[in-house]
Amino acid sequence: MIRPALHQAASLLLTYPDTDWPRRLGVVRAALAQLPHKDTELLLRFCDGVAEVPPLELGARYVATFDRSRRRALHLTYYTDGDTRRRGASLARLKALFRAHGWEQGDGELPDFLPAVLEFAARCPEPGLAVLVEHRAALELLGHALEKFRSPYADAVRAVCRTLPGPAPADHAEALRLARTGPPTESVGLAPFPPHGSRPTEGARR
Repeated sequence: MIRPALHQAASLLLTYPDTDWPRRLGVVRAALAQLPHKDTELLLRFCDGVAEVPPLELGARYVATFDRSRRRALHLTYYTDGDTRRRGASLARLKALFRAHGWEQGDGELPDFLPAVLEFAARCPEPGLAVLVEHRAALELLGHALEKFRSPYADAVRAVCRTLPGPAPADHAEALRLARTGPPTESVGLAPFPPHGSRPTEGARR
């Protein structure tokens, strides 16, 4: 089945490019080469676009892309819940879903972190796909924001959107509405969760 393989590849490509990045990129490109080109075109274009960028430079671009604008957040519930008390319930529900299917995150990230959701979708295709479909508006908004930012990461997110079943007009309209208004900013009730955009200190493993 091609979709889980694409989700796993996108998960690896959308994770911070640490010192393991060159090996990771090589593994992904080799795996994608075994799949039909029509399904892998966008992911391979992303790979080609960043292949010659040194990991340290790509890491700086990653931070500038995803950590410095709430409109390019990789945390999916941020688009629907913002920094509100609702987000805590959404995160708890996702974590419970992962556990119900026997999967535990090991990277210290929140469960709505897109690479984590994509890895879950690769390991548990049916419930994982349902999570992605549920958050399609967030994915569409993120894709538009990355295109506007002229980021190569737009290709990786658009590749994920292409794997989702059914038309997307309603979700696209919701993405545009969120792009105009932005997510809510109330921060009550999020004490148990680290702030959006937090990154490990220099030298820490992601």
